[in-house]
Amino acid sequence: MRAPRPVLAVATVAVVFLTLPVIGLAQRTPWSSLGDLLGRQSVLQPLVLSLTVSVAAALVIVVLGTPLAWTLARVDIPGRRIIRALVLLPMVLPPVVGGTALLFALGRRGLVGQWLDRWFGLTLPFTTAGAVVAAVFVALPFYVIAVEGALESGSDELEQMAGTLGAGPLQVLRRITLPRLLPAMGAGVALAWARALGEFGATITFAGNLPGRTQTLPLATFLALESDPEEAIALSLVMLTVSLAVLIPMRDRWLPGRRPGR
Repeated sequence: MRAPRPVLAVATVAVVFLTLPVIGLAQRTPWSSLGDLLGRQSVLQPLVLSLTVSVAAALVIVVLGTPLAWTLARVDIPGRRIIRALVLLPMVLPPVVGGTALLFALGRRGLVGQWLDRWFGLTLPFTTAGAVVAAVFVALPFYVIAVEGALESGSDELEQMAGTLGAGPLQVLRRITLPRLLPAMGAGVALAWARALGEFGATITFAGNLPGRTQTLPLATFLALESDPEEAIALSLVMLTVSLAVLIPMRDRWLPGRRPGR
């Protein structure tokens, strides 16, 4: 299909706008000393921590988000619109505000955190677990939107038919619903993982910026930008490479109707 020239022109401007920062980063990269920069402990440590935090957050998001998305899409519960708005709130909330809210809710003197500390001796702020909590908070809506959208757009005739044939709700969920949701779940996981990997504001507010414990790649990059710009570029390049390495192979999952080779 031939697109109108004005549409192609605007699309080209959009592509250039999105690509230009990447080109600028590549242009400023000290390629001759990049190997030495990447071998530094100050680069490897945040990388390992970021991967650990983002993967852990993605696993928690799948466990929490799948039942939540199914409930919002298939169960007629009172106040569903309000619940959906609350679920999506972290997407539009400034991350620093989200981190502050987490601090007042789960901090040692927070609404729930004081009881976690008193009953279980569990403290979340300024810990690696706290970084995971912050990542889950900001990234969960991306997964819920993807899965709920797939449930809303798909037909539930097979599920109803299986129910009339005697299959229980859990059996229908396990054998019919979840297999059909796998592409949407893959898309949601990819988007949520990418959001968790790049999280900054909520993490630094709730979990702090402690090397080896809560200093993820974005935090290390921000810190290095003032003291060692070349290391900041190397950290940025690592985050860009890791993100592309995961997101590009996943493109077929979040665009299931895309024709091969496009």
